[in-house]
Amino acid sequence: MAVVDGNVVNIGDVVSFKCDIEQCGEIVKIAGNTLTLKARSHYGFEGDYIGGDEFTVVDARDCW
Repeated sequence: MAVVDGNVVNIGDVVSFKCDIEQCGEIVKIAGNTLTLKARSHYGFEGDYIGGDEFTVVDARDCW
């Protein structure tokens, strides 16, 4: 579990974050305060930095 915006989150929960644009992903792994997120679209995430990627790693403090 991790804490996102004051709430406890677990694997399978969906969180929002910003990378180029505001987007969301499903938590598939939690390592300390680091979340591995899976894109909810089969096209992957959007944007220049992670556009098309199926997975990304973000800090729980950067999510809501």
